[in-house]
Amino acid sequence: MVNFGNEWDELLKEEFEKPYYLNLRQFLISEYRTKQIYPNMYDIYNAMKITSYSDVRAVILGQDPYHGPNQAHGFCFSVQNGVTPPPSLVNIFKEIRDDVGIDNLGKHGNLTQWAKSGVLLLNTVLTVCAGKAGSHRGKGWEQFTDKVIELLNQRETPLVFILWGANAKSKQALITNPIHCVLTAAHPSPLSAYNGFFGCRHFSKANNFLREHNLPEIDWSI
Repeated sequence: MVNFGNEWDELLKEEFEKPYYLNLRQFLISEYRTKQIYPNMYDIYNAMKITSYSDVRAVILGQDPYHGPNQAHGFCFSVQNGVTPPPSLVNIFKEIRDDVGIDNLGKHGNLTQWAKSGVLLLNTVLTVCAGKAGSHRGKGWEQFTDKVIELLNQRETPLVFILWGANAKSKQALITNPIHCVLTAAHPSPLSAYNGFFGCRHFSKANNFLREHNLPEIDWSI
């Protein structure tokens, strides 16, 4: 089955035996055999493989993976090396520059370094059919990622949840533990970034919260 190589293995082992996940697995087997699906099947769980449960300091919640070739690799908003950063990611970099003075523009769009620094880059749906945004919604992924968020909510060490857009904000009801920080804003997409994403200052706010709780801050450079 799935092997994360860290604490997630024990925390989620029962989830992989539940009927909804077994149905999801059969759906994915068929999809990967017959269609072009992103990301590569070996990259689906990269975010959780890189960022173990107790290492999470912040969660950025995306929707579903990029559906263009060579983009998605298991981290929300991130693209593989050599791929031009999509507009949403460019807007994220602009906000980082304006908020904390780190300029990632003109480099690349691979956010793996954030994951290694304790940022869980989680999509609510972890796979997608090429060219068809949202094509794997309603197949079981939402239930799986709800469980991930519920487990993080149970953490006794404070962390920051960063929710951009309606899809991510819909998970806010799962975050009931008052020790955590929840930051919400519009999605960084060009369609909505000027409706509250630009100027949200989530990157400095996240680090201020971590610092107040004597936790290591996040280096938002790539």
